[in-house]
Amino acid sequence: MKRNIFSYTALSISLLAAVGCHKAYNYSLDQQVSAVSALYAPSDSLAVTIVPATGAPVVFQWAAAQAADGSLVQYEVAFDTAGDNFKHPVFTVASDNTGENNQATITASQLNQIAALAGIPSLGTGKVYWTVYSTKGLNLVPATSSRLLILTRPAGFAVIPASLYLTGSATEGGATLTTAIPFKQPTPGVFELYTSLKQGGSYQFVDNNTGTPNSYYMTASGALGQSGTNNYTDTTAQVRFNLDFNNAVGTLTVIRSIDVWYSQFDTIEFHLTYAGNSVWQDLGQLIQAPVVSYGLEDRYKFQFTVNYGGGTPDGYEFYGSSNSNNNEPTPTTQASYFYLYPVTSDQWDYTFKFDLTTENQVQNNITVTLQPTGPYTHSVVPQ
Repeated sequence: MKRNIFSYTALSISLLAAVGCHKAYNYSLDQQVSAVSALYAPSDSLAVTIVPATGAPVVFQWAAAQAADGSLVQYEVAFDTAGDNFKHPVFTVASDNTGENNQATITASQLNQIAALAGIPSLGTGKVYWTVYSTKGLNLVPATSSRLLILTRPAGFAVIPASLYLTGSATEGGATLTTAIPFKQPTPGVFELYTSLKQGGSYQFVDNNTGTPNSYYMTASGALGQSGTNNYTDTTAQVRFNLDFNNAVGTLTVIRSIDVWYSQFDTIEFHLTYAGNSVWQDLGQLIQAPVVSYGLEDRYKFQFTVNYGGGTPDGYEFYGSSNSNNNEPTPTTQASYFYLYPVTSDQWDYTFKFDLTTENQVQNNITVTLQPTGPYTHSVVPQ
């Protein structure tokens, strides 16, 4: 029993000694970093003509900075209108890999935004200076030098909307923002929509269908502006909007009619009417393929009768197949067979073919669908 008491006493003394000899360590990290000592690219006074949609990015590179404690350094590229201050830069962006790389890839769209913030107008040329901050999160250390960029802006907007909607009392969606109609974006910065407009209403373009979006409008000369509304005073009509934000221009084309153009007759044969929601239809159309020397002729495409405004006469656009020659479709034909593409007015090429086994000598529903949420396409369905 005495042996156990001794053991417990010895253990207690040892623990007290260990606590008494405990050393206090400071685990805080040194926040000091060195300045970037050299800027490598782009070269000083590089001239860049900005093409937001398709222009190549500009890669900024510099010498690595060092942290006093040997840990990771992060970087920001700063842009300003003068090269000797940078206390209040007009734009900053983290380097690649969320700030860890000593290089930053700046897109043409970002350069356009930077130029606008630096006061360079559309189609104007001006100077922007850049440098690099090194940091560990709490302190920003500017590089020992800066460089000059000479930027030439395009005619378009500094910030091109990622998406676009049509809203207003003249539109099919009405003035409620949540029911705004989305545009198709066939190429970056370019938006297209087939729809209708009602006489006596107004419309505008917005970059979101919730919240407080940016709004845009189109002037009488076809220029795109920001924060405005268009009044529609013309006759109620089906229209096509083509808006190019890269160059700040837009067109409004009236779609007079969409018709089935028959190759054998080299003219239109069936007329479609607008059903709303970017859809044209001819319901219950009797198809009677003409008899020719080689059998039944079944080739067709679509003719759009359009008016571009400005007092010009009506014109014609043709939409057909991406293939210059096609076989008749079958029940297993891929949906892409029916997609619509701009084509020539050639009598025989880039046409579709009716399925004469099911569609000839019967009534059919012919539908052209130009909705923004999918490919432009059409269908022929026997009743």
